[in-house]
Amino acid sequence: MELKQQFLKIAGDYTNWNVYRKSLIVCDVNEMFIRRYSLRLTRTADQMRQAARSCKQNLVEGITDATVSMEMGIRLVGIARGSGRELLEDYQDYLRQNQLVTWQRSDSRAIQARRYCRLYDDPSQFVAKCSQRTDETVANIMLTQLHQLDAMLGAVLRKMEEIFINEGGIKEQMSQVRRDWRRRNGQ
Repeated sequence: MELKQQFLKIAGDYTNWNVYRKSLIVCDVNEMFIRRYSLRLTRTADQMRQAARSCKQNLVEGITDATVSMEMGIRLVGIARGSGRELLEDYQDYLRQNQLVTWQRSDSRAIQARRYCRLYDDPSQFVAKCSQRTDETVANIMLTQLHQLDAMLGAVLRKMEEIFINEGGIKEQMSQVRRDWRRRNGQ
């Protein structure tokens, strides 16, 4: 039987989505940073690792779960965004507590980092480049990545909200498909 209307929107390959690739970079560079500076970071290192992982994993789960529950998808992507913001705070704290410079938005290094982070999304390339930089530079690059990721997650949430407003939740969609089927089949 051919359905003219479907209610499941199966998520395809999200691994090439910019927002996913950005979360992967954040996760991988964060891990490199923690390992490199593990003597100075103890409990904080665990929190940073968990926040980076939570950001990426909740994004993946949110995208996937939105197939059957847009509400759950929105909630999980929101959690991903919160985890990213938590990690951003950790990097700001790291810079401040170690008397390192936090680049101002107009700083030429910040401008260069924003441009590079926007144009390139290969995690291994970022890890390789960051492993050659100072802890101050890596922390500032991570702030840049995390600000960009936050904006991207915000855009994903707005798109999910738009879909929900326009199409409703899965229960509404399932009921509509079932009513349409009954009407077409004289039931």
